[in-house]
Amino acid sequence: MSAGARSIAQPARLVERLSPKQHSRPVAASGCDPATIVAGRLARLSARSTAARRVGERKDRNLTGMAQALFSLDNLKLRYEPFPIGLAKPIMSEEQYGRFLDAWPPSELFQYLPKVGHKYSLSEKYNPRQYHDWVESHQIWRDFRDWIKSDEFVWGVLDTLEERHIDLGFKRLSRAGRLKRNLKNLIRGKWWKAPPQLSARFEFSMLPADGGCVTPHTDNPDKIVTMVVSMAREGEWDPAYGGGTEVNRHRKPELSFNRMNDKAEFEDMETLETYEFEPNQCVLFVKTFNSWHCVRPMRGPKGAMRRTLTINIETSH
Repeated sequence: MSAGARSIAQPARLVERLSPKQHSRPVAASGCDPATIVAGRLARLSARSTAARRVGERKDRNLTGMAQALFSLDNLKLRYEPFPIGLAKPIMSEEQYGRFLDAWPPSELFQYLPKVGHKYSLSEKYNPRQYHDWVESHQIWRDFRDWIKSDEFVWGVLDTLEERHIDLGFKRLSRAGRLKRNLKNLIRGKWWKAPPQLSARFEFSMLPADGGCVTPHTDNPDKIVTMVVSMAREGEWDPAYGGGTEVNRHRKPELSFNRMNDKAEFEDMETLETYEFEPNQCVLFVKTFNSWHCVRPMRGPKGAMRRTLTINIETSH
């Protein structure tokens, strides 16, 4: 029996166990009881799911090749206190890295974000029309977006963390498994009951070398993992400018718990480690109640920019 057939037959047996006596809802005017209606809907949903699975399998095979050509977290090394954070370097081949740098969007497309420090962003949220136009008009960014938004990317990152003893509690279900779970909720009348969905997005980010900064924070509650990929050519960035990502601890223990991402002042933070801003690397960390981090005000020349790709894996309902 094919996988598609199993995904239909297995939930159908669950429906068959429900007699009209067991089901509390009245029989529909058409003469069909609710279990029969659910079974019909399930069959149609399963057929669509099977077709989507076949398309998805072909897409996943393409994305696997794309991922191998983009970047790798094989070199990720973590520290675990006060929250999981680490560095992967190099993140991709020099040739591929150069292609990303060549396709970096111009500064005039970015939106200024004073509320988070002294920063410019181009993303799905900030200047979204310019962001989508730029991504759509450049093959390298279209491919990158498709990979970032794929299940392969999201679960690949979570698997990498789990291999390093960071289990975030999300379990990947097959399409048949999701179908079975949704059917159970449907039968129980829990139409609203659905686990959080994982998704990913990326933004182009820039901090001016002359005073650019990101104020201390722990990230929004819906974020799960953040990845900051440095975008600079060799010799372009002087370490004397600053720009490193700091691992912080609040100087007042009673304020260290920050699930809801209140901002703090730089003088409130103790610096535990700094990941210097260097080419072809990725700083990755997990959102926790105390994942304090920042980029302190930089001391570089006017016109120079600290450029990064910021990738977020987050939950949605």
